[in-house]
Amino acid sequence: MRIATLKKDKCQPRKCASECIKYCPMVQTGAETVVVGSDGKPIISEDLCEGCGICIKKCPFSAISIIGLPEELKGEEAHRYGENGFVLYGMPIPRAGRISGLLGENGIGKSTAIKILAGLQVPNLGNVHAEVSWYEIIKRYSGSELQNYFDKLSKGKIRVAYKPQYVDAIPTFFDGTTYELLESTNETGESKRLIKAFELEEAMKTDIKALSGGELQRVAVIACMIRDADFYFLDEITPYLDIYQRVQVAKGIRKVLAGKAVVVVEHDLAILDMLADYLHLLYGEPGGYGVVTLPKSTNRGINEYLSGFLHAENVRIRDKPIEFNAHPPRERQEERDVFIEYDGFEKRYGGDGFLLEAKPGSVALGEVLGIVGRNATGKSTFVKVLAGETEPTAGSKALTGLAGEPLQGLRGGRGGAPHSRDITLSYKPQYIKPLQGLRGAEPHKGELDMKVKDFISSLNGGLREADVIEVLNPLGIPELEEKEIKELSGGELQSVAIAACLCKDASLYMLDEPSAHLDVEQKVRLIKTLRRYAERREVSMLIVDHDIYLIDLLSDRLMVFNGEPGVRGEIKGCFEMREGMNLFLKELGITFRRDETTLRPRINKIGSAKDREQKETGRYYYL
Repeated sequence: MRIATLKKDKCQPRKCASECIKYCPMVQTGAETVVVGSDGKPIISEDLCEGCGICIKKCPFSAISIIGLPEELKGEEAHRYGENGFVLYGMPIPRAGRISGLLGENGIGKSTAIKILAGLQVPNLGNVHAEVSWYEIIKRYSGSELQNYFDKLSKGKIRVAYKPQYVDAIPTFFDGTTYELLESTNETGESKRLIKAFELEEAMKTDIKALSGGELQRVAVIACMIRDADFYFLDEITPYLDIYQRVQVAKGIRKVLAGKAVVVVEHDLAILDMLADYLHLLYGEPGGYGVVTLPKSTNRGINEYLSGFLHAENVRIRDKPIEFNAHPPRERQEERDVFIEYDGFEKRYGGDGFLLEAKPGSVALGEVLGIVGRNATGKSTFVKVLAGETEPTAGSKALTGLAGEPLQGLRGGRGGAPHSRDITLSYKPQYIKPLQGLRGAEPHKGELDMKVKDFISSLNGGLREADVIEVLNPLGIPELEEKEIKELSGGELQSVAIAACLCKDASLYMLDEPSAHLDVEQKVRLIKTLRRYAERREVSMLIVDHDIYLIDLLSDRLMVFNGEPGVRGEIKGCFEMREGMNLFLKELGITFRRDETTLRPRINKIGSAKDREQKETGRYYYL
């Protein structure tokens, strides 16, 4: 079986010579294999296409994909977005009293699947030329659990609660305070309990439009959970949340929605492992097609996803497995050369505002230093002070190299020259939005209209071959080259911002939440890219992030922040991984263990025998 997909955002017929039609062998024989549609873009006949792949190679914008699929998938189409559009095969199965997770890349059909289950989108079973009736849909799934589900859904006998993926859009649909929004959906009377558990009391009188991303995410989750429904669908619950908030949300879902049917889409593997009872994996080609697997146990599903081979389906989805080490071969700090030292300082916002207290510290040569802690405890402030983006109110922000000479901050200044090289900084800020520009400041004239390839080429006065090989290709930037900056999605914008940071010539790189908006596959590429970059170029890195898997795989040491969010923050210190993670996880009240097969870190279910055992012995990080 063969499907043809056209990425219409990439197809630019006015800028090409219709190579897909011109060079198609079947067209040359007189067959209408490729014709021009009403929008001026090509339509490819999947029945007539021979799969030669010439149109793929000749298309100057890489807009065409011809994909060969197993014959077993024929007749399993759940939904297709127009002719030559994305097609989803199979559907997840929600079950009463269970939390099912959906795991897969962005653009693979996860949101489409839960929108169909939530009744927000009627599946067309792959038929893009005629409307499909509910009778046909129910008949397609006869003999399965979905037959009864779709039958009740079509008759309005199922009550559904749905949390959308993009919570940023909520303020455009609702006017009023947080309290007014939650009261309008409080059908179960659980709002007060969840507001307290999610620490949102102070945001109740705040206008929805004034909420931060983290506050808006928690409000959206609560608004979904307090509806009186039979099925709950939550599309990504962790964006904008720190690890503490992620754990609290996961605990709340398991406790409040016990006995309900819940489906969760999530990219944080640690939280998904803690939350879900079983998983549906989705594989395929982003933007081309997606296949939903049969349910798997959470542990087995994540292990197969990381290994890259799905046993029941006999499908390989990744060239190499993602591997973890129980005892990473990392040198102790005292055995490394101290590359950069920084003085102690304080930073206060306003007379009685937030206060960060930072003790003197150092970063080793070639070290990746992970930074963890709750939101609003000063992590981003600490990085901004070191990067020269903000001034401390007491103490010195000075960075010094081995020669003891001060560094001049982010803007290209140079200091001492230990190891016969200059020390420079490159900084990726926490919040990346087109209107703020990819350089972390107001965009210069015309930057938003620039294509990605032009923006990247403008860095450093031109790219080096090493940047293309070590940064751009691994991060998937060539696939975005023809897009304008203002057209990029959150994940795409994040990838371009990371690439912009790494393509600058520096010896200390500081990245604030580089995993935000990235799916699991993108995070895997990010981890490999950063690790190899640090090792090959012998540069040091500071990484602020809330994804425990990323921190575990990347970090040589751990800097732990503590304090009262929004009031006071302090740095506990820099620790070896075991000591630092143990301290951090104890604060969170969760325990981690190593999976026996893959050695990946796993969050123990709260209150489980393993969780109680590790807490009793004080070993929160890997038994």
